[in-house]
Amino acid sequence: MTRLSRFRWWHITEALPIEDDLFGAERWSPAMFWNELANGHYYVAALDGADALTGYAGLAVAPPDEAWVQNVAVRRDAQRGGIGRMMLVDLLAEATRRGVRRVLLEVAVDNAPAQRLYATYGFEPVGIRRGYYQPSNTDALVMQAELDRAGLEQANHG
Repeated sequence: MTRLSRFRWWHITEALPIEDDLFGAERWSPAMFWNELANGHYYVAALDGADALTGYAGLAVAPPDEAWVQNVAVRRDAQRGGIGRMMLVDLLAEATRRGVRRVLLEVAVDNAPAQRLYATYGFEPVGIRRGYYQPSNTDALVMQAELDRAGLEQANHG
């Protein structure tokens, strides 16, 4: 049974092999995770019954009312089990708690499953960042969702 917890510094070691497997040369470094946590960004960890990390995701709030979803990742052997959805719902609920009205994210243009998940929660394409992911030079689709009471209800019941 998967449960969510705050992502803490001790999760970084378990996150690194997931990063390497999913993102290869574009993976985050330990310093990038440390920086996110040091800057007070909200990160959630998905843990299995043995408390092993199966996924993580973050939210960087940009006052007064905007936030960016950061680095959503689910361990390959745990994908397609609803963990990404569970973490996204948690991030949207946190954004709502913090008074965020607009949530944005970047997703690889070739990652159709993630784009479908985000669209389920009201994210719509608003732009392209050419060559965003390096070193592969892959474009990123920028998606945005406007949060309101309806968005909160969907986040809580998604």
